[in-house]
Amino acid sequence: MDEQSLFVGQGGLGPARLRLDHANRHGLIAGATGTGKTVTLQGLAEGFSRAGVPVFVADVKGDLAGLAMPGDPGQKAHEAFTRRAAEIGLGDYAYGDVPVMFWDLLGERGHPMRTTVSEMGPFLLARLLGLNETQQGVLNIAFTLADEQGLLLLNLDDLQSMLAFCAEQAPALSARYGNIAKASVGAIQRQLLAFAAQGADRFFGEPALAIEDFLVSDESGRGCVSILAADRLIERPMLYATFLLWLLSELFETLPEVGDTDKPRFVFFFDEAHLLFDDAPDALREKVEQVVRLIRSKGVGVYFITQNPGDIPDAVAGQLGHRFLHALRAYTPADQRAIRAAAETFRPNPALDVATAITELRTGEALVSLLDADGAPTPADRVLVRPPASRAGPLSDKERAVLVSLSPVGDRYDRTLDRESAHELLQARAAKAAATTEAARAAKAEEKARRDAARAERERQRDAPLHEQMARQLGRSVQRQLTNRIAGQIVRGLFGGLFRGR
Repeated sequence: MDEQSLFVGQGGLGPARLRLDHANRHGLIAGATGTGKTVTLQGLAEGFSRAGVPVFVADVKGDLAGLAMPGDPGQKAHEAFTRRAAEIGLGDYAYGDVPVMFWDLLGERGHPMRTTVSEMGPFLLARLLGLNETQQGVLNIAFTLADEQGLLLLNLDDLQSMLAFCAEQAPALSARYGNIAKASVGAIQRQLLAFAAQGADRFFGEPALAIEDFLVSDESGRGCVSILAADRLIERPMLYATFLLWLLSELFETLPEVGDTDKPRFVFFFDEAHLLFDDAPDALREKVEQVVRLIRSKGVGVYFITQNPGDIPDAVAGQLGHRFLHALRAYTPADQRAIRAAAETFRPNPALDVATAITELRTGEALVSLLDADGAPTPADRVLVRPPASRAGPLSDKERAVLVSLSPVGDRYDRTLDRESAHELLQARAAKAAATTEAARAAKAEEKARRDAARAERERQRDAPLHEQMARQLGRSVQRQLTNRIAGQIVRGLFGGLFRGR
């Protein structure tokens, strides 16, 4: 393998090579179902890994877990791979694996992947919960108040407690932050409960994912491929898309600027990318555009995988320098327009009718355009893509369990931490306030009981028989006389002592 590029396949214009120093210029892998997108992704992931570049992939179908094992010559798919390798003149084709780490948001088929509510932030969380503008405003207030009071929002319990606190203090807070409608707070809390019922509460907490754990290599210098088990996650498309966007944002915020380098620091494959943009508000599209535009300076290449190139908004598609377009189907006039639009995105090749070729490509073949040494896209070429060397298919549960046990991160993420955060602090604050209120209530009740007893005693004395009243008055008179007599004796004693002293 050329150390400066990845061999992608053989085309009419010669070998197609992806230059590593331009690999952070992002890319697109598109095509109809069954045309070879996943195999192309698998082959690219292998190539980056062998070049020493760590990779992240979301395994939507369960097939990409096979990266961890060498291909099996007895498998039907690998028989086809062997024929393809011979057809493109790949004399050094041999089966092999790449180092992998398995991850799972649900913590069942890999290391748990967690973040804190604070790190997710109100913008993405509002998107995840499907909040309207008013509810998002209330969520922003909850985050702002937590920051000001030093309350950590680590998990969904913390956020629920913070929202409850906002509702209780709404009259006092509204003057400073704006209206906090209890109905809006209740709506957010109901969404959080539904979200937690889907198992998503396991995604929030500690230890939070450290991006640095993605950026590892094995002892031979091959980049580790982090594989997210997404076959169940994809059933919750909003969670899937928002999580991957959060991960991209974390990469952007965490990694330092590196500018142009000989090879990318990290490559991120975003499968089923249309889920990120379906019904996305303008603010979200702008955020995606910003992250994609700026993250290349952090040495990160992002490759979107989707069925139709039109799924990617123009502002994002314009930043994708590398294109792998597998066959598209033209069943309707809309499909035909989509094919013409896709053909127009390629640099023309006088020897190739791109629009026609898009519908004629066989499985494993793609129209490819890559960036040349000057950073300009090469003309569209019909390329038979290099087959992967790893297994084309899933792993057994036993194989996966063994590989997880040998992971470079060990058991770092396998046990949940539960340190003191907003939920515990607000509960303690509420308990203290309740105790203070109870003490004040008890003191008030005691004072009232004392006054009632005194009043009752006065009323009893007022209503007592005449002889008791006379006896009481006589007693008081005698007591006064005794007191006066004793006081007089004390005074005389003092003065007498003074005169004797002279």
